[in-house]
Parts: sequence; structure tokens; C-alpha cells
Amino acid sequence: MLVFLGYGEILKRFEKHDRKFVRILKRLREHDKKFTEVLTRLEEHDKKFSEILNEIKQLREDFKRLSMRVEVTIESMERRWGEDLERMVLEIFKEALEKRGIELGKVEKMRFVDEDGKITGIRGRIIDIDSIKDEKLYLIEVKSRAELDHVEALPIKAEAVEKFLKRKVDKIILVAMNVDREAYNRAIDLGIDVICENVIDF
Repeated sequence: MLVFLGYGEILKRFEKHDRKFVRILKRLREHDKKFTEVLTRLEEHDKKFSEILNEIKQLREDFKRLSMRVEVTIESMERRWGEDLERMVLEIFKEALEKRGIELGKVEKMRFVDEDGKITGIRGRIIDIDSIKDEKLYLIEVKSRAELDHVEALPIKAEAVEKFLKRKVDKIILVAMNVDREAYNRAIDLGIDVICENVIDF
């Protein structure tokens, strides 16, 4: 059955739909406004976040530079303290050293790098030890406390020095305030002369 609407009825329906459309459009505009505000805030947060990231990056770079400076300073201080400690230990045992014909004024640092590994078998290995080079060649290892590892390394150092200087090491002397018992016994077995204040038992 067909129903024919009058012009007035059609107009009412159009107005009703138009009002709905206007409301929907209004809501869409409100949502668009809110979306724009959210987007603006996100952009602001993104900008702030980028600034924070840049600050963090800068802080990292500053910290890295500071760490390098601190590390260099500490290494320098440790080296200086180490040298001062060695000199102090040698002074303490000056009389015992002189009885062995060793004058402190003749003790000098020996340090060389095995660049290609031909001497020690390890490229870049550093050999660092005190020595006296007169008619005889003495190697002197100075420690506040000598442990087994220190003792075991001495014959290896001596062999490297012999290859480097092309002359025989006549004696290895270990000078320490304290020596672990195990290290002391091993030093005696290896023919290393030990000068110390105390031999420590575990």
C-alpha cells in the first residue's frame, strides 16, 4: 500500500534530519577541536621529550668526558702513589739491600712494550720492573704484599728482560713488606731472593 506524504510532512522530516545532521556535525567539530588540542599537546610533549633526550645525550657526553678525565687522573695518582710506595719500601729495606751490594741510587725503572710479541709471545705485553744494570743485572720486584701470582710472573719477566737486553739476569730479588707463605715458598723454589718484613700464613 503506497502512502503519499504531503509537502508539510516531508518538510518536517527534512528539518528533523537536518537537526540531527547539525548535532552530528557539531559533535564532529567538538571532537575535531578536542583532537586538535590533543594533537597540539602531543606535539608539545614530543618537543619537550626531544629536548629531554637532547639533554640526556649531552649529559652522557659530559659524563663520558668527565669519566675519562677522572680515569686519567686516578691512573696518574695510582702511578705516582705506586712509585712513592715502592721507593718507601726500598728505603725500609735499604740495609738488607746494601748487604747484597745494591745501592738504592742505582735502582731504576725498566719498562718496555713487546709490540710484535716476539719477546713474550704476546703482542703489546708490557714488562715493568725495577732493575740495576752494572757488571751484573739484578731485577727487583717491589710489593707492599707479594702473592703467588706476583712470584710466578717473575721468571717470565726475567726471560723477557734477557731477550730484550740480550744479557743474562744474574739475580731476581723480591722486596715486600708482607709475603704470603705460599708465595714465599714458591719464590725459594725458583731461586728468587726474598727480602720481607713478614711471611703471612693463611
